Amino acid sequence: MTQPIRAILVYVDGSAQSFAAARLAVVLAHSFGAELHSLSVVNTRALSDLVQAHIFLESEREEYRRDLEGDVERYMAKLQEMGRRKGIIMQVHKAAGTVSMEIESLVKRLGIDLLILGEVAEIRSRRAELFGETERAARNVPCSVLVAKDEDRIGDLYDSI
Repeated sequence: MTQPIRAILVYVDGSAQSFAAARLAVVLAHSFGAELHSLSVVNTRALSDLVQAHIFLESEREEYRRDLEGDVERYMAKLQEMGRRKGIIMQVHKAAGTVSMEIESLVKRLGIDLLILGEVAEIRSRRAELFGETERAARNVPCSVLVAKDEDRIGDLYDSI
């Protein structure tokens, strides 16, 4: 029998749900002996939208972008440590662009078999639901997608390995 899952990608945006997804990804990589990758994205599209909506000035965009890049660096360090504690090498990737496009691009480039996403936060509007970047990625990637739910159980699974 061939290995059912050879390469896993988890998308981490800094939310508690995305870190729960990362813990589940570590558990599954351990169970399947799969490669593990994580991706964090500096959402430049959202930054441009904030400038166009006059929420940010152009000069504020660069300052906020630097802040976001610093956040991504912290996520990457935390993710590597999360894997290391369980004997799993997590290859971390960062990108700048539109979240859904960056996820889809990395899935294709790395030949990912399984994309893991954190549970979707409460939807505040139908428009937000239709245009959610992670949901768009889930619809467009050419691999299976798993949404991590039940953070307590995931924490127990992670602690057990």
